[in-house]
Amino acid sequence: MVTEKDIEQFSEQCKNIFAQVARDVIGQKEVVEGTIIAMIAGGNVLLEGVPGVGKTRLVRSLGRVFSLPFSRIQFTPDLMPTDITGTNLIIKEGDRNRFQFEKGPVFANLVLADEINRATPKTQSALLEAMQEKTVTVGNHTYELPKPYMVLATQNPIENEGTYPLPEAQLDRFLFKLLIEFPSLEELKQIMHLTVEGQQEQIQPVLTAGDLMEMRQVVRDIPVSAAVEEYALALVIGTHPDSEYAVKEVKQYVLEGASPRAAQAILLTAKARALLDGRYNVSFDDIDDVAKAALRHRLALNFDALSENVVADTIIAALQEALNGRKTV
Repeated sequence: MVTEKDIEQFSEQCKNIFAQVARDVIGQKEVVEGTIIAMIAGGNVLLEGVPGVGKTRLVRSLGRVFSLPFSRIQFTPDLMPTDITGTNLIIKEGDRNRFQFEKGPVFANLVLADEINRATPKTQSALLEAMQEKTVTVGNHTYELPKPYMVLATQNPIENEGTYPLPEAQLDRFLFKLLIEFPSLEELKQIMHLTVEGQQEQIQPVLTAGDLMEMRQVVRDIPVSAAVEEYALALVIGTHPDSEYAVKEVKQYVLEGASPRAAQAILLTAKARALLDGRYNVSFDDIDDVAKAALRHRLALNFDALSENVVADTIIAALQEALNGRKTV
């Protein structure tokens, strides 16, 4: 049972997180908030943006704030699955040989998969088990990953040369997909002060792994009213062209709708969003705030959408507007 004291403590912890991250990451308020929400909710995040907009810097900053063991994997076309998960080595002991598992960089609390879409699909899929089951299987042995565990992946827009689209099964394992925009003139000035002039501020750890696990439990204990839950589920079902809730844009441009994981993502992150505001109840606005980040990477668009430059966010917005009448208490 969540108490008022738990909510106050949660809000205070979140303020400390935002204050520390703001010392090292300029602007990108929505992206920072979305990443922290997903981190507290216990999910993985896909960050998309052109090179040089601070994707890697944000992930490193969060690792320092939570004082979590951090590893970085630079995805390249020649990267092999065993370079990520680890491999069995043959150890010679006298006249006998034995196998010893050498853990790969995936064995850390916070894993940065940098430019994940520059690796081949075979290598990308090496993360599937880790992202969902929080385990790694090599041969006949399954190894538990440390808790808490989270993958923060960065990718360049798919139009960039030398990139591979992520498999749908892997996209579905990301709680959020967040889009990083190019900074404004004023933000760019501040970034130059932090980097070119060397005026970097040191981020101080303010939370531990144990604190993060407790925050995740508080999020799960927050109740959701039946009306709000039905609205969230209608959004997910409405992304399927053959659904009764599907709007014109869905029927015209969507090939495949979102999976049940999308509903889990929306409800869980909406709870975290409510707690950020110090509220015990999840509102319709909380659902709307997280819907695009939870759905945009889970919609498979058809050729008409690609040829007409229709993006998933436009379709989701049309669906939200059509379902506005379901927002009744």
